Amino acid sequence: MKANNAAAKRITRFPTGDIMMPPSKSIVHRALICAALADGASVIKNVDLSDDIRATVQCLQGLGAEIKISGITAKVLGKSQLLGPDSLTTLNCIESGSTLRFLLPIAALSRREITFTGQGRLMERPQGAYADVFAEKGVKFLQGEGKIVVQGPLPAGEYVLPGNVSSQFVSGLLFALPLVQGNSVITLSSPLESRSYVDMTQAVMAEFGVKTQQNGQQYIIKGGQSYSARKYMAEGDWSAAAFFLCAGALGREAMCHGLDENSLQGDKEILFLLQIMGAGIMSHPDGIFKALLPEKLRVATVDAGNIPDLIPPLATLMCFAQGTSRIVNAARLRYKESDRLSALATQLNALGASVIEEPEGLTIHGKPFIKGGIADACGDHRIAMAAALAAIRCENGVELTGWETVAKSYPAFWQDWEGE
Repeated sequence: MKANNAAAKRITRFPTGDIMMPPSKSIVHRALICAALADGASVIKNVDLSDDIRATVQCLQGLGAEIKISGITAKVLGKSQLLGPDSLTTLNCIESGSTLRFLLPIAALSRREITFTGQGRLMERPQGAYADVFAEKGVKFLQGEGKIVVQGPLPAGEYVLPGNVSSQFVSGLLFALPLVQGNSVITLSSPLESRSYVDMTQAVMAEFGVKTQQNGQQYIIKGGQSYSARKYMAEGDWSAAAFFLCAGALGREAMCHGLDENSLQGDKEILFLLQIMGAGIMSHPDGIFKALLPEKLRVATVDAGNIPDLIPPLATLMCFAQGTSRIVNAARLRYKESDRLSALATQLNALGASVIEEPEGLTIHGKPFIKGGIADACGDHRIAMAAALAAIRCENGVELTGWETVAKSYPAFWQDWEGE
């Protein structure tokens, strides 16, 4: 968890008017990795250098890719053979779980010993899925003392993963296994949660010339493929848009620009969930969306399995739906930048909400307004954004410590939220 070095922020202004959504962090991670693994020069447009994206950039540079970012454009000179003699043997993923889990199998392509480090809670987050499959394949994987050490080579073959862990494990293997000589299969031993993120991985890989197939509970991967350099445009981020759309459901006039209604991002589900809760949605063909204040905000029960990043804005919105709402199947949120179930319950209750923390979810008793007060971001960007959303209906305002943590995913969040 980051230390709160900045003074507390009093939240008094709220989103209104036209707001351009930042690029999808999930898509930019994937595009940068594919470009780094391709021989030749790629150009990725619409890149926001958040802390997580910076982590991926720095790690890929350490592995041997040349990446230069100017404004919102990244120029990537990739190599099909990363991890050459000049690449680094220690990579700092900062607090980015995507960076770590995507790059561990890529590092394991090499016979060199590579050490991954991180900050905050990153090195405490579960990595057992990799530990198990790597051990079966003779790949070195050691975790402890704030680091993970991996050493390949990663072989072709069948990799069996449980589906109820992070989809990032599946995506990481999908990135790496096409580069191995010999065909591979990833077999899921249980239904996959957050499948949309794996669909996104496959789609971005295909844009860079690498094809994989899904057949039921298996992902079939032809070996000996190569990534191709190209130009790529990243779309807007539905995860970030969810906070502004939920603000609309609380009466704010926020028009979210730059979104793709046909996106593979699972968090596009926010449109459906807001309608379930009674909010109308206005949309325009050029990617503009707005949620409308409902006559009555309705309660809901939401399964977090496929949309974990939507839970902070949804749980906050539920605080203002009169009656009892529930978040279920959300145990994985305990292993984010904070224990998000505990953090949401603690911080929303500190503001006067009525949130009961359950082992795998939240029970929320809503009311039209809450009193407000002091909240802490708990070192978590999405908890900071949730506090900003709650402040719309706080009678006495909100003083937020740790507000600067939004830089992890959305550096311009406060500028956009407060209309500065």
